[in-house]
Amino acid sequence: MSLPLVTMSSQLGLALVVGNVLLDQIGLPVPAVPTLIVAGAVAVDRHWWGGELFLGAAAACVIADLGWYVAGRLYGSRVMKMLCRISLTPDSCVSETLLRFERWGAGAIVVAKFVPGLAIVAPPLAGALRMGWVRFVGLSAIGAALWVGAFMSAGMVLKPQLDRWLPRVADFGGIAIAAIGVLLAGYIAFKWWERHRFFAMLRMARISVTELYQLMEAQLAPLIVDVRSQSARALDPRRIPGALHMPLDEVSAHVRELPRDRDIVVYCTCPNEASAARVAKLLIKQGFVRVRPLHGGLDAWIAAGYAVDTLPAAGVEAAVSPVEV
Repeated sequence: MSLPLVTMSSQLGLALVVGNVLLDQIGLPVPAVPTLIVAGAVAVDRHWWGGELFLGAAAACVIADLGWYVAGRLYGSRVMKMLCRISLTPDSCVSETLLRFERWGAGAIVVAKFVPGLAIVAPPLAGALRMGWVRFVGLSAIGAALWVGAFMSAGMVLKPQLDRWLPRVADFGGIAIAAIGVLLAGYIAFKWWERHRFFAMLRMARISVTELYQLMEAQLAPLIVDVRSQSARALDPRRIPGALHMPLDEVSAHVRELPRDRDIVVYCTCPNEASAARVAKLLIKQGFVRVRPLHGGLDAWIAAGYAVDTLPAAGVEAAVSPVEV
């Protein structure tokens, strides 16, 4: 084994690599993939170290997932909303994750770490939807083994290239560390810029819950559209009375059924009314001129004390069936 990789292995150590993976899986912006690739290259000549590292990194993934799972179990959708408020990729947050759960079922846990935006939201969502903890841990362990194994294997394949590249890093010492820091800061800045651009795209005129209530009381009720997914409705089975259910991914198929001579109010339960605003923009592009998202969504309506309907239990059970034991 080359000197640079020996040095790298002694500097990183098992605890540092596993710690990096744990922080990454908790959600901090400290990518673990480069560390795992280098560690995989080291493991070519230190098989015992590679085995311990694989088990430790996979265990770190499961521990982080289990922590988020428990948070979701205890606090439900509030955890996902908090994550979306601070997420660097809000466009792929709760609503997208819920749709993937409905399409892929519990298997979404296995592939979550390979899908940007899904890895952090999937575990608390599984907890909120009451997936059995034994099943969750098993699926999480499979996903962790695949994810850690994939990048360690990549490091093994790239070992010759890393042997040539790492000496140059060692020669520059502090400069190399500073460059890594700049790259990390640049990555975070780029993600924040994407976040800002996404929310700028969502900015549009909204209707307040008071305005909507007054329209309903004056017999000028607009068409109210609930764009939450089935799983989101299972998390909170309440709805605004008379609301038409039209999930985000089904809107395009039902555009022709919507009236063009009535006001249309779209609501969801995601932060910043992201899904509702996306649907509203889609309808506007289709020629609808009287469509607005509900400011604050269903949460604001409930907080104001206005009446709600509750979905029947059968509908809730059907929504969560893909992920239950």
